[in-house]
Amino acid sequence: MNTEFPIKRIAIFGSTGSIGTQALEVIAANPEKFSADVLTAHHNDELLIEQALKFNPNVVVIGDEKKYSKVKEALAATDVKVFAGEKALEEVAAMNCYDLMLAAIVGYAGLKPTLKAIENGKAIALANKETLVVAGDIIMKKAVENRVPIIPVDSEHSAIFQCLVGETRNRIEKIILTASGGPFIGRKPNYLVNVKREHALQHPNWSMGAKITIDSATLMNKGLEMIEAKWLFNLSPEQVQVIIHPQSIIHSMVQFEDGSIKAQMGLPDMKLPIQYALAFPKRIPNNFPRYDFKKVNTLTFEEPDVKTFRNLALAQDALFKGGNLPCIMNAANEIAVFAFLRNRINFLDMTNVIEKTMEQVPFIEHPTLEEYFDSDGEARNFAADIIKL
Repeated sequence: MNTEFPIKRIAIFGSTGSIGTQALEVIAANPEKFSADVLTAHHNDELLIEQALKFNPNVVVIGDEKKYSKVKEALAATDVKVFAGEKALEEVAAMNCYDLMLAAIVGYAGLKPTLKAIENGKAIALANKETLVVAGDIIMKKAVENRVPIIPVDSEHSAIFQCLVGETRNRIEKIILTASGGPFIGRKPNYLVNVKREHALQHPNWSMGAKITIDSATLMNKGLEMIEAKWLFNLSPEQVQVIIHPQSIIHSMVQFEDGSIKAQMGLPDMKLPIQYALAFPKRIPNNFPRYDFKKVNTLTFEEPDVKTFRNLALAQDALFKGGNLPCIMNAANEIAVFAFLRNRINFLDMTNVIEKTMEQVPFIEHPTLEEYFDSDGEARNFAADIIKL
């Protein structure tokens, strides 16, 4: 064992998604530093089995209980323990067989396992922004109570986190989240009304899962990130700004009270913030491509068009109003994206579904955890009714 850097046991909740598969690449490249001890998937049993046979984790969980027998049988010749179902995700999150949870389950489904891990004192590498969007006040309070570090994996929040290292005593004036603008930057509603699923999934800079790619195309992703940043870095809504930066080289910036700005830069590659979170507080070498200033193109910045991309305006409303409104917005967005990916509604319909749901589901200023769960369910049902799912 490497005594300088004891092997860190990683639990990847969402191991078959975009973040999970890239995290396993990082682990495979650094076997003396990391091991994959827990792997979970919702329904991709074939990839989960393949990963388990390669990495030999202690535990795997398949969310879809109908696929339990197949996974169990495929891993019968190994020592891997196999569980199934949503409750199993929470139970495994509470186990002591890992050191750090990479919370990479997409959407609201990641909330309960992450909460359980925090309650059991596990460090969190947070790739699931919806966890803080839905219940950021409760999550961060629990993290403080249990002295649990939450290390962001989102490239933008990782950038801010890196800019703040060594700046504990210095007051933040504001943070500036950069956005690529997605595939439809500069387009107007008369173009967007005809956008199809395959167009929206073609992100110009990043390789991501389907849900986050659609969120990027609508700018909802940036809205979710604003709310996440508020909780992660203990900011007021006024301290969070979004700027369009189409080249995706500056991943985000922090402006301090003296007016100086720190930026974190690099090529758009999610493996870098993943590796940073897994290895924190150390930086470790890699062979990822480097940004070359000798080949520099112009770096540009512009204000987001919130009149065309109204999801960002809705998210800003939720950020400022607070309470359960971000939870309602997130739930409606998940239903709307689900419907769009199945060609049930068009691109601009997603915003209408979210807006109507935010208007109709009752607002609660200081919700309990149970009220968050209730608001999420009510918002999903309301949005599904609008779409006729």
